Amino acid sequence: MTDEFKIYTRTGDKGQTALIGGTRVPKYDDRIEAYGTVDELNSFVGLIRDHEGADEQSRKTLLEIQDRLFTLESHLAEDKEAFIPKPMPPLFEADVELLEKEIDRMSKDLPELTNFILPGGHMIVSYCHVARTICRRAERLAVRLSGHYPVDSLDLQYLNRLSDYFFVLARYLGHLNGATETVWNARY
Repeated sequence: MTDEFKIYTRTGDKGQTALIGGTRVPKYDDRIEAYGTVDELNSFVGLIRDHEGADEQSRKTLLEIQDRLFTLESHLAEDKEAFIPKPMPPLFEADVELLEKEIDRMSKDLPELTNFILPGGHMIVSYCHVARTICRRAERLAVRLSGHYPVDSLDLQYLNRLSDYFFVLARYLGHLNGATETVWNARY
């Protein structure tokens, strides 16, 4: 007879959860908020990747991003004061550079941006903008966390660049799918 893996543990029923390393913290802990928001972002990235409006190169990059987001989640969930027998997987400068290269590649095909644009125009464009705003929230939470808990500067840089990537991806996929960009005209 083998032990069956169960998704529920009942250990969080009273509002606490464990960090990587075993330390129990309230589910509203800043670390949980930060990595939970990155997890939310990862789910939206999957939605974009699965959408029929995504091209093959974008799907490939989005899959890489999902992997990096799991890495980032593990960094935010790690209790740096606890003994952890196996180190967390690293992020590399090359991960940020990949985002920059993709931003540059997509930007070549886009008209120059001279005004703010409103999110929308095509379902996949809207999904990208939702991912961008979740990414910005994850970045804000990680920056706040870094005020009292060690957060790797590369993790913060990755989140910052990733939100830029989603903005350009929204424009790029909109362009590929024939969406019209709606310029924001401020009322005065």
